[in-house]
Amino acid sequence: MRARYRIPLNAALAVTAVSAATVAYAAGFEVRSFRLRRVSVPVLPPGRAPLRLLHVSDIHMVSGQRKKQRWLQSLAGLRPDLVINTGDNLSDPEAVPEALDALGPLLQFPGAYVFGSNDYYAPRLRNPARYLAERASGRFGLNGNPPASNVPRNPWPELRDAFDDAGWVNLTNTRGRLKAADTEIALTGLDDPHIRRDRYDSVAGGPDPDADLSLAVVHAPYLRALDAFTADGYPLILAGHTHGGQLCVPFYGALVTNCDIDTARVKGLSTHETPGHRAYLHVSAGCGTNRYTPVRFACPPEATLLTLTPRET
Repeated sequence: MRARYRIPLNAALAVTAVSAATVAYAAGFEVRSFRLRRVSVPVLPPGRAPLRLLHVSDIHMVSGQRKKQRWLQSLAGLRPDLVINTGDNLSDPEAVPEALDALGPLLQFPGAYVFGSNDYYAPRLRNPARYLAERASGRFGLNGNPPASNVPRNPWPELRDAFDDAGWVNLTNTRGRLKAADTEIALTGLDDPHIRRDRYDSVAGGPDPDADLSLAVVHAPYLRALDAFTADGYPLILAGHTHGGQLCVPFYGALVTNCDIDTARVKGLSTHETPGHRAYLHVSAGCGTNRYTPVRFACPPEATLLTLTPRET
């Protein structure tokens, strides 16, 4: 007679308890455990005084997220020299006033921004396992997948107008300039590659030789965008989108990136190389989540203060 194997009741209860505790931690604590990371990047001309750049991304504001609003407001106390916002500010069509309230104190500083897909379109409920399937297939967003239909739009023009009125530079497939702490900064930005709105041909040509520093900005760090910026000679690229993997495995890291960048560079400072060129890349893990997956594990929400320092001669 064939032996039957059963999981002991106490073992099943233990697994259930651990799973419930993990979900409770991910949804009840870590998703609200906001962090500020600090890194230094040697990209300024020799002899220049350091610049403090605050990188915020993937806020995914939902009405009622008071703790997130207060934390974002508090970042103004860092007194950054400039702010770069790499998109996905919204996860609720009704949350534009709260997103602007949260970012209001930061709008007093010089800044620039690009939008992500969640600024343009309202989120939809989807099976999280699709991210693993997309990684296996190599299809992400509209990069190989068919266009989504009947997707509600967010009121992103209201967000854009408020940013523009505050003096932040709109980098939607265009170039711009700002001055921060007596440093002339040229910026080149792309619209979101995740939904194939990027148009590199319209901004190609490389850094502005008249600027003290040139920065590249994009929401989703797709390789085609990173390759183009790096080949053109930009010293630093700023991006978001990945949420740092969002649900990570302790001591291992991210399982997915939601684009074609490798998991080793899913967040933080790294480099990107093309033949003859090398750029620093900073990917923010962001400080929010899609409203339908409000959990984080081994990947707390964050913003980053990058101290830009003189490069070695």
